[in-house]
Amino acid sequence: MKIEQIYTGCLAQGAYYITSNGEAAIIDPLREIQPYLDRLERDEVKLKYIFETHFHADFVSGHIDLSKETQAPIVYGPNAACEFDCISAKDEQEFKIGKITIKTLHTPGHTMESTTYLLIDENGKDHAIFSGDTLFIGDVGRPDLAQKAAGMTQDQLAGILFHSLRDKIMTLADDVIVYPAHGAGSACGKNMSKETVSTIGNQKATNYALRANMTEAEFITEVTDGLLPPPAYFSMNVAMNKQGYESFESVLHNGMKAIDVKDFEAVAEETGALILDTRKSADFYKGFIPQSINIGINGDFAPWVGTLVADVKQPIILVTEIGLEEETVTRLSRVGFDSIIGHLDGGFEAWEKAGFETDTVHRISAEQFASEFKIEEDKVIDIRKETEYEAEHIDDAYSKPLAYINDWVKDIDPNEHFYLHCAGGYRSMIAASILQARGFRNFTEIEGGFGAIAKTNIPKSDFVCQSKVLK
Repeated sequence: MKIEQIYTGCLAQGAYYITSNGEAAIIDPLREIQPYLDRLERDEVKLKYIFETHFHADFVSGHIDLSKETQAPIVYGPNAACEFDCISAKDEQEFKIGKITIKTLHTPGHTMESTTYLLIDENGKDHAIFSGDTLFIGDVGRPDLAQKAAGMTQDQLAGILFHSLRDKIMTLADDVIVYPAHGAGSACGKNMSKETVSTIGNQKATNYALRANMTEAEFITEVTDGLLPPPAYFSMNVAMNKQGYESFESVLHNGMKAIDVKDFEAVAEETGALILDTRKSADFYKGFIPQSINIGINGDFAPWVGTLVADVKQPIILVTEIGLEEETVTRLSRVGFDSIIGHLDGGFEAWEKAGFETDTVHRISAEQFASEFKIEEDKVIDIRKETEYEAEHIDDAYSKPLAYINDWVKDIDPNEHFYLHCAGGYRSMIAASILQARGFRNFTEIEGGFGAIAKTNIPKSDFVCQSKVLK
């Protein structure tokens, strides 16, 4: 028996590849399936089942394409109303893969079909669980995403989750390994660890939601406290996972179409496409196509696209670093952005060489900011998360998280100058590009963000550990 966690950092997502005696199972696969097919062929094993822990909200799974290619059935837990062929397993139903057994443990609460899969080894011992979004390392799944579909409140779902954890998961032996679907950085929980593997015993000892003698009322209060609104694309990803989607190969084919620099503007106007520039902020600010939005590929790219663009059907034209076109299309497809028209042939360099109009962002160093900043006179907008802001910030800075820019941008006075920063410059350049696309030029973005600002003599609040802020 072999278990491999295939972790994708940009999505903070874990898929699982399991083999035993010539047969394999894959749990929660990513959208692009060729790496799985290559692995199956190399290992000379037959894919017997594709297990899905629930209808994912934060990414589009590769279950449908993988099933078509391998003829392996897709397995969900109870209550899964798929709009394609799938097995909606019964609670405690067992599936054989080689010499091991995968047992369905229905654990609703995050969603009503949420299921944990228990792996029983060839000796009949409980070995590991694949807990999906029911149990994370240090946290549990948020209970607010399925309210509409379940016809319940988040408190009611949290109560169901409380019993799922205590009746189905906490009864397992302490040495059972826990393999979750996500780690730190995912929007599916609020307090996840950077660790991606643990044990039942360790989680009983360290996970606030599994605290001994915790009442259901205490659990509901603590699990629902501090939940941020889910990104708008979540519901669209759920629909794609439940109903089906265009094949990844088709999406990739369209996205890999090279659009000549002479035709670029016309194509963008005719299609109403968003120009998405995925270069590094250090390159973008020096020059870019007017009205384009910068979300760098070398960061939490796909989640930020999903959060800020929201509509997965929005047509997109890409401007990327040369050679990163395919990776960019792939990462967009993982969160359901399938309407990619193509990419600028030759990248921004081709646009610039052709003599077309360009734009820039006014960026200064943290040292220059410190030298020109006037306390109680100048306005500063901090676009980090609220927990980052509460941990430490510039005195009198305004907290305006990037995730809510579509809400707070309307309150900006176009005649009042302000400074803009995040933690390191990635998010503030996203904000800067959005602001300029909407006609605002009355700001200065700070290179290096708060990480650089903290090294200057700018007055700051007292530091508070973020873990305490979260609690």
